[in-house]
Parts: sequence; structure tokens; C-alpha cells
Amino acid sequence: AASAVGVPALARLRMRTSRIRIGIGIRPHAGVAASGRRLFGRCCSFFANGGSNGRALNYQSHEELIESLSELKGDPLEPTGSRVVTYRGNPKAKIMVIGEAPGAEEDRQGKPFVGRSGQLLDNILGSVGFAENDVYITNMVKRRPPNNRTPLKWEILAYKPWIAEEIKLVDPHVIMLVGRTAAQTVLRSICSPDARLPISQTRGKWYEYEGKWLIPVFHPSYLLRNPQKTPGSPKALTWQDIQSVRNKIDQYIDNSV
Repeated sequence: AASAVGVPALARLRMRTSRIRIGIGIRPHAGVAASGRRLFGRCCSFFANGGSNGRALNYQSHEELIESLSELKGDPLEPTGSRVVTYRGNPKAKIMVIGEAPGAEEDRQGKPFVGRSGQLLDNILGSVGFAENDVYITNMVKRRPPNNRTPLKWEILAYKPWIAEEIKLVDPHVIMLVGRTAAQTVLRSICSPDARLPISQTRGKWYEYEGKWLIPVFHPSYLLRNPQKTPGSPKALTWQDIQSVRNKIDQYIDNSV
């Protein structure tokens, strides 16, 4: 029997089982309430190596990963006929940008964030001196959902091993979680009590996990719908957030010298 949102009961059971299979710990930082510590160790790590279609993902190189991902079959959104969208940018970058899912233009080109939202994302990054070679841009879900709808939870779970493997091989210092879906999914996976909060309450906050720094930010598509630049507006807040990312990377560079 299917639930009200169309997710089969078996899929829901698998999701619940996956969530409790692996215990992890997280060191809370700004924006993570102390009361959430009781949750630590009861969630599964979004960064942990997983499996897809019964096959463990453990690639030795980013090139090997992308080659295999490009030939992906049997995934939940393959029947829609949309193409696999991999990444753009630099696989050795210290900034990773994780969005939700491809849109129509991304489906046509096979690269993430290349439509109007992508152009705005590039402008945001460029405003603090980041070029495409300075970042690695990808999505949680690797194909376009029908009619650009929000990915279902079990679809996100199915593609999770691929993004986890990307994180492992790229090994970024900063991960920008772009939009509600990316932010809530990753924060839930690292046991943050902030996972249920709307993006308006988590954007701009830093979360540290295994030496990586995570920061939720508004999705560019939301900024396109809210173009005002007045103090406190989404665009003004995003300007603050990208400056914070710039400062975090500059600190990393200074400490690496």
C-alpha cells in the first residue's frame, strides 16, 4: 500500500532502517543547541560510504566516480527520461556547492546550475572573488524530477551514496547547502536539531562536521523571486553569507601556509 504522498510502505521501512543503521558523532557549533546532543549517535552519517542497487560505492578517483555516475541505470528518476547531471567546477576545490536537483536547462546541458539560478549563483560567488575553478558544484538528486517538483525523500535517499562519495573524493573545507532540501537533508543526517527549521532560520549559521564547515544559504531561485536588496531582504542576507564563506576560506588558506 502507498502512503498519502505516494511512497511505498516497503520504501518507508527501508528509509527508517537506513536512518538507524550507522551511529555517528557530531561536534555542535554555532546554531546547534546543546539539547540536541542526546540525538548524536542515533542518526546515520550523510558522509558515510553507502551503496546503490546493492552495490557498495568506493571509488578510487573522482574521474572513475563520474564515469560510473554518467552511466547510471535503475535509479528512481531514470523512467522519467531525464539525463544524469553530474557536476561543474573543480574536483580539487575547497568549496563545494550542493543544490537540490537539476532543472530544465541543467537537464539539457548535463551540468548543474546553468540556468538563470546558476547565473545568479555565479554572480554571488564572483562578488567575493570566487571563479568556477574555485568551487565544485553538484546536486543532491542527479536527475530532474518531473515538472521540477521537490524530490521525494526516498529519491534523495537513493542518490545519497553518490553525493556522499563526491564529498569523500573532493574533500572540501566548506560546503554550501543551497536551499531548503539540501540544508534539511544534510543537517538531519548529521543529527543536528536544527534539521526541521526552515532555511530562513538556518541560513548563515555554521555547522562543523568531521573537519568540514557547512553553511545553509538561500537558493538562487528564491532570490530571483525576491529581488529586493533592502536591509534584511533575502538578497542582503545572502551577501552577508557569501562574505562569511569568503572569510572561512581565507582563514583556511592562512592556516595552510
